[in-house]
Amino acid sequence: MSALAFVLAMAAVAVQAKPTPPTIQQLAAFPKMSGFTISPDGKHIAGLESRGEERVILVWGTDALDKPPVTIGSQRMKITGVQFIKNDLLAVSMWQPYDARLDKLTKTFVNKLFITDLGGKNWNEPIPQDRGMSRIEEKLIALSNPTVLDRLVDDPDHILVVNDVRGSAGDVFKVNVRNNRAERVHRADEKIAGYVTDLDGNIRARERADVDTTGAYVVAEIKEPSGNWVEHFRSYVKERDEVRIAGFAKDPNIAFVVSNVGLDKAVIYEYDVAARKRKEILFQHRFFDASGVLINRSKNSGDVPFGEILGVTYDGPRSDLYDVQWTSPKAQARDKGIRDALGLKRRPLKVTDTENGQSAEMEYDLDASYRILSSTADLANVVFAVDGAARPPEYYLLRNGKLTMLAKAYPEVDTASLGKARLVYYKARDGLDIPAFVTTPSTDLCGPAPWPAVVHPHGGPWARDGMEFDGSMWVPLMTSRCMAVLQPQFRGSNGWGRKLWKAGDAEWGQKMQDDKDDGAKWLVDQGIAQKGRIAMFGFSYGGYSAMAASVRPNGLYKCAIAGAGVSDHKRIWAQFYTNPFFRERQSATVNGLNPIDKANAIEIPIMVYHGDRDQTVPLEQSDWFVSKAKSSKQPVVYHEIADYAHGPAWTRKIMGDQLKIIEDYLLKDCGAKGL
Repeated sequence: MSALAFVLAMAAVAVQAKPTPPTIQQLAAFPKMSGFTISPDGKHIAGLESRGEERVILVWGTDALDKPPVTIGSQRMKITGVQFIKNDLLAVSMWQPYDARLDKLTKTFVNKLFITDLGGKNWNEPIPQDRGMSRIEEKLIALSNPTVLDRLVDDPDHILVVNDVRGSAGDVFKVNVRNNRAERVHRADEKIAGYVTDLDGNIRARERADVDTTGAYVVAEIKEPSGNWVEHFRSYVKERDEVRIAGFAKDPNIAFVVSNVGLDKAVIYEYDVAARKRKEILFQHRFFDASGVLINRSKNSGDVPFGEILGVTYDGPRSDLYDVQWTSPKAQARDKGIRDALGLKRRPLKVTDTENGQSAEMEYDLDASYRILSSTADLANVVFAVDGAARPPEYYLLRNGKLTMLAKAYPEVDTASLGKARLVYYKARDGLDIPAFVTTPSTDLCGPAPWPAVVHPHGGPWARDGMEFDGSMWVPLMTSRCMAVLQPQFRGSNGWGRKLWKAGDAEWGQKMQDDKDDGAKWLVDQGIAQKGRIAMFGFSYGGYSAMAASVRPNGLYKCAIAGAGVSDHKRIWAQFYTNPFFRERQSATVNGLNPIDKANAIEIPIMVYHGDRDQTVPLEQSDWFVSKAKSSKQPVVYHEIADYAHGPAWTRKIMGDQLKIIEDYLLKDCGAKGL
């Protein structure tokens, strides 16, 4: 080969090696495969396959993965999820648009849960519903969606289901999945929820919410052998105290309690029910809330003892599920086997305690980690997903020591174009430590920093972000278009300790907004963002934040995008204040800047979009804001999206249209010429 030919060949390789950004169509598509679940006996697995606009269920024998699967589809409703509840039965979640006329016409969606066999031949609802006595009752029954409380793993014929139809909402039924008969085993009222069963499937704990002269509170009640429900813990929500029964030990007199009373972060301890006495702490994490206990609930689990604690969970840097500290020898061995097979290596991660500012390093999966989706009781068969902030999910089956890749969710997406994410902390102007996730673009695709950037606050605001893959596709869209993305865990976010959570009370658009602005300054100071080329984009409370950014003077943003934003928090929360518990719990925390009051004097260009089926934040919230903002001197773009709600898109076209208007505004508009 001549020198010139060699140079040309190497240049061609270099061109081919440049990452390829995903198209809008690729980002808007359903995952090719997702939602894998394994039967309790380990003989079958099921998962969802996308076929354009629809999804179908595929069922394989685990010893015949190379054989064609059984396909189960739906002609009327769209399938959204599948889960084995018995060896031969699947629980299937579905949804569709629904127009309900109660007091007025309400455009919404209806979600339903059905049970079917492995061939999809027979379908039943978990609780047979009587015909309504009026049009209103008929509508309420149509909107009902009972939930599975306990699969009763050792009972081949029954499950426990919680009803949600008015008149029996919160009641628990024991459902025979063979003959579709339901027996009520617990009667509730509107104040009762949060049921917990013991290892024998008996309802042993529940939560009751109420208000007294001190304020709103939540009571943790435990059912005693006499059949009486007895209060064991009372926590007042004003202080953000939380006490929760997480489960019961093999000894039914021992409960596992999650509590943050007197602490910044929750711990797990054992509790003697009869003596009403707290025992030793089972688990405590220095930086994150403890969240639960994983226990073997089956008596038919081989060499895994019934009632053995497999591990404890905590709300770590991931937010989609939880992080696990495995404790049983078999679970630890399984964990090591999965890690070794996939090459998952923990590396040092610097974390900061938001209560006191102290920092330390912990070993953590930085680029990707795995989460168990389903397993047999003996842990010999496990279905799990591997993903990271810049790595779409991959699905695997571990069966009798053999690891098999089942599918990639987005095999056509070039993951090299999605950049890299990391957890960081920066100081707010008053000294508070603010956690944040920053995702930076690929330098092979976008060149070196600094880049245009987007501050992307989460909804809630009592919520948080994490290091998992963003299924909304907002972050992958922006990073693959060469924008750095900052997701600040501003004060008012929960999951980072009581101090940070409470610090957001009555600071909407004020200190909560300062935290986001301080994050934008941090991006510039770190050389990540280009000054003057920063936007804010958020949805729901994040949409409120974008509206607030548009009206605050001396801002740092070139433009803002508000999806389903709250423009008038006084009017939106008024609809919830009829509930005295909610009023006491959260009303005092919702105060501060009201964007609608200053909408006619916005400081920067803004794009607003909202779905006409949104029943969480009414469409009128955006209508009001846009109507006033158009009288300002700044350009305003408004998109009302038909058949879009406060969450997943009904069609792939709606999903694509939403991503496209975000892309176009950031790249081509943002006031002029794009970000």
